[in-house]
Amino acid sequence: MRENTYHLWRHLLKPVSKFIEGKMLSSVLLLMATFCALIWANSPFANSYYNLWHINIELGIGNFQLSDTLGHWINDGLMVIFFFVIGLEIKREFLVGELSTPQKATLPIVAALGGMIVPALIYTVFNVGGTGAHGWGIPMATDIAFALGCIMTLGGLIPLSAKVFLLALAIVDDLGAILVIALFYTDEINLISLIVGIIILSVSWLLNRRGVRHTYPYAVLGIALWAAFLFSGIHATIAGVLLALTIPARAQYDKDHFKEETRSLLMSFPEKNFNIMMVDETQKRILNQLKHAVDNIETPLQKLEDALHPFASYFIIPIFALANAGVNFLDGSEGTGVFNPITIGIILGLFMGKQLGITFFAWVAVKAGIALLPEGVRWSQIWGISCVAGIGFTMSLFITNLAFGHPLPLHQAKIGILCGSMLSAVIGISILLMDHALHKHKDTIKASP
Repeated sequence: MRENTYHLWRHLLKPVSKFIEGKMLSSVLLLMATFCALIWANSPFANSYYNLWHINIELGIGNFQLSDTLGHWINDGLMVIFFFVIGLEIKREFLVGELSTPQKATLPIVAALGGMIVPALIYTVFNVGGTGAHGWGIPMATDIAFALGCIMTLGGLIPLSAKVFLLALAIVDDLGAILVIALFYTDEINLISLIVGIIILSVSWLLNRRGVRHTYPYAVLGIALWAAFLFSGIHATIAGVLLALTIPARAQYDKDHFKEETRSLLMSFPEKNFNIMMVDETQKRILNQLKHAVDNIETPLQKLEDALHPFASYFIIPIFALANAGVNFLDGSEGTGVFNPITIGIILGLFMGKQLGITFFAWVAVKAGIALLPEGVRWSQIWGISCVAGIGFTMSLFITNLAFGHPLPLHQAKIGILCGSMLSAVIGISILLMDHALHKHKDTIKASP
């Protein structure tokens, strides 16, 4: 009985394990792209690095023309796909994942709120009324790929339930960052473009309600929605998240219907053999019916997430890091050092704010009886995980580009993000390693005669 329960539990957690392992490779590529950007930006060829992202690129159809730099096309164009994947992940987690029930969702939601509020407050203390005041959203973000990548390096020293907690926490954190971008980092609103965007979004929702399961209508609507938001003043990447929320996530067939139909089709499949290709019309018809059955049990949300997740994780995010992480530390101009309010606010916000906010809010939620500590997870591990959550790389860089238009605060913020994220990773992993060693030592003492 115990063995059957174990295999069932492993089967249920297999999608989560696969997702987390995918983030490990993503974090390696992200780290490599970051190192490449830093080396390039601090090399004798630094000018070629900055000039590359300022190359002008034009796209257009007829009289409709869009012209911008390569860097802006990456940040405002390619990143829409990344945000679309985040939207799919958020929807999946709230429907069937770690945020699907109040019992599962309460702790990561409360902890994520603490991990956003406290860093923003710490940053504001250092920058209130100053030139960096608008950057309060920068230390609020957690980079899922980097954070999970760090945890994965510890292997079996950290229980899977702790990794799942970090995953759920980071997804709620992403949702919070998206709301912050939409509400506080938006330019003047063009109402006509916004109304057009809302109409397009409504059409996508209606297609979902009408049972349209082909992905190409949503892709066409997504491009139109991106263009509408681009001209509306609301950041275009929000279009990706909103479109993701309209993608169908319910299977047409339940388990019994699927098994019954496929069993019937397989039983009626002709015994006629084929060595090179299938030419029997009955076999081809039944094969198409089997494909239809598989299509009806797999949702468009699953298809799109499976198709786009590798592209977003292994291409878009590394390219984004390469284009945005290049900070020239050799630049000796005034104000580019560490000791300025923007840099200090971000470092302390990411390193101190995350671990204080997440740990304290989680502790209050558990003590108040509204949440439960994950099975097999200790408070010392929650502390270490909350420190690792201070790795705010991708989303923090993205918000930095929205918050600051002037090169100096942009430079100062990037230094803060790099230093704060690196400090959080090193100290967080150290806490988790020391916690494991301490409890292993205690277990050894208890086991000795």
